[in-house]
Amino acid sequence: MPYSIKDQVAVIGVGCIKFGDNFDQGYEEMAVEAAFAAFNDAKITPDQIDAAWLGTYSPAQGHGKAAVSLGDALRLYNKPISRVENFCATGTDAFRHAVLAVASGIYDTALVLGVEKYKDRPGRGLAREGVHPYHHDGSTAPGLFALAATRYMHTYGLTRETLAKVSVKNHYNGSLNPKAHLQRKVTPEEVLTAPIVAYPFGLFDCCPTTDGAAAAIVCRADLAKKFRNDYILVKGVGLSVTSGRPFMDPNFDYLGFKATQYAAAQAYEMAGIKDPLKEINVAEVHDCFTWTEITNYEDLGFAKKGEGAKLIEEGRTALTGDIPVNPSGGLKSFGHPIGASGVRMVYEIVTQLRGQGGERQVKDPKMGLVHNVGGPGAVSCVAVLGQP
Repeated sequence: MPYSIKDQVAVIGVGCIKFGDNFDQGYEEMAVEAAFAAFNDAKITPDQIDAAWLGTYSPAQGHGKAAVSLGDALRLYNKPISRVENFCATGTDAFRHAVLAVASGIYDTALVLGVEKYKDRPGRGLAREGVHPYHHDGSTAPGLFALAATRYMHTYGLTRETLAKVSVKNHYNGSLNPKAHLQRKVTPEEVLTAPIVAYPFGLFDCCPTTDGAAAAIVCRADLAKKFRNDYILVKGVGLSVTSGRPFMDPNFDYLGFKATQYAAAQAYEMAGIKDPLKEINVAEVHDCFTWTEITNYEDLGFAKKGEGAKLIEEGRTALTGDIPVNPSGGLKSFGHPIGASGVRMVYEIVTQLRGQGGERQVKDPKMGLVHNVGGPGAVSCVAVLGQP
């Protein structure tokens, strides 16, 4: 790696709204609430922000595919604002762009805002754009991930009972989080007897459709103490883009996602991490479906390929385990408003590293990880955060 930005950028403020069926809030209202929560957390004013990045898959109605959805919502005019859209890694990649810009020395401070409105707009859920109906009929997110999950289950003998343990864990964590969309515990029996969406995924194996927004403020590390003493440092970031049609690749084995492996390798090299299982203390990973979390354990280096199920079976990824995963409740409890998810996961890891997680706080974390994968499996972004 020719250059590392380790410890050169600090996260000085984070904000997150209540995710859910936010019928009483518009896109811009959610954006404003999240951004000002982050401003207040960082003790910074909007006029002190040098630049901003907006992570959003579907901008505010009438604003087109541009960054004006952020500019108009916050009245943050005449500043450099960029809109990022990169499948399910949209929010994390927006964070990565802001970090790299501050590390370059061009800006001292930057805002990252992730926001998405899916529940009460004309095109509910994920809109398909520019694709002939022949190519997407039946091509749903659960259906596509189910293809890989069934191959993985066949190869390694994974059962739906093990998948259910991921759902039970993340629903339990979400029941402790007042900002989660779904704040209820579920039993293994409820998960296993729920209606099937796309085998092997039943209703409780899938994340819900949700509205949400989150924000983060980053600055040059040498300026961080001007804002707060308990700032968090960015240790490493990585992004990988593979084929957008992995299922047409004869070399795709359906057992995991190369994009996650490559993005993690970049972030780990930058952060100087040699053994992720021992050096990462808490992680927010992309659990759009229960199986995805298990293969993420392996692709992120927490377990060897085919052995990820042991981590959930042995309780090692629970709040009290040695590698707690998705202490927030994950996408399983928060839903996946695409642009908001990655920034919301940064919010959670910063909260955990500060020791402010309340009932869901894990024990004494020093290093945390944020991960998204989407496409499916075509794009992945990883960020490693840690205490100074």
